[in-house]
Amino acid sequence: MGVGLLGTGHYVPPKVLTNKDMEKIVDTSDEWIRTRTGIEERRLAEDDVDTSDMAYYAAQNALDEAGMTAEELDMILVATVTPDTPFPSVSCMLQERLGARKVPAMDISAACAGFMYGIITAKQFVETNAYKNILVIGTEKLSKITDWSDRNTCVLFGDGAGAAIVGEVSAERGILSFELGSDGSGGKYLKQERETETLFMNGREVFKFAVRQMPDSSEKVVEEAGYNKEDVDYLIPHQANIRIMEAARERLGIAPDKMADSIKKYGNNSSASIPIALSEAVKSGKIKDDDLLVLVGFGGGLTWGAVALRWGL
Repeated sequence: MGVGLLGTGHYVPPKVLTNKDMEKIVDTSDEWIRTRTGIEERRLAEDDVDTSDMAYYAAQNALDEAGMTAEELDMILVATVTPDTPFPSVSCMLQERLGARKVPAMDISAACAGFMYGIITAKQFVETNAYKNILVIGTEKLSKITDWSDRNTCVLFGDGAGAAIVGEVSAERGILSFELGSDGSGGKYLKQERETETLFMNGREVFKFAVRQMPDSSEKVVEEAGYNKEDVDYLIPHQANIRIMEAARERLGIAPDKMADSIKKYGNNSSASIPIALSEAVKSGKIKDDDLLVLVGFGGGLTWGAVALRWGL
């Protein structure tokens, strides 16, 4: 057997915050944001909608696509750095709200690489026959830790959730190879400040790390899967910055229309960005059976993760 994705889903809040809106909040401009980040607008959750709520909506969407019920789940993994509360975990809240059996549930903290950590962790449980169907979610309400007076960071982030069901697929499909990594020495460049509890990022240092790591990891998983970069059909990078995303795309030699680009509409959703982009690409028909995909992300920690995946059941 292989281990792959049986269904995907996503949720983004209806409230839109455009670059023109950002001009009224901080000293910035639509032109400056678009040319440096690729972002045109982002979504913000209302005060009464929290991280677990968005996770629930995305989970239901993924279960529907997979043709499954919550009672068929054997495990729940939630990647987030913006939980409703430190405990109980978002995953435990989700288990109760979905009406799932009393299955194991845990949160993963790997920032923007969290979904990658989640699906690769789930793969191990399925491969060893410990569990059959595992719900993996990336969900973030970054608006509640954003410093709305910092023009360098507040223009970047948005709220949302993406989900996938990890389970058995045919032998020639599913996750073919993966890479996970961390470098704690870079944690100071992207973190939540203790005093203010708001997000801090040294943009220059994170950019230098990301434009090296995302292309390197992408190439590595393709090679480990036994393919050449010319074989890649679609790239789904973490939606952090269009220039970082383009660096990975150009290294693989992929045409612009073969790279997911949800950053324009949603900004950086941290752990939710890859599953949101993946779910949108699947539902729009951009991804087809037997396509070779590369999913790659990086985040605070510093952390990173990538997979080469043959799409289909």
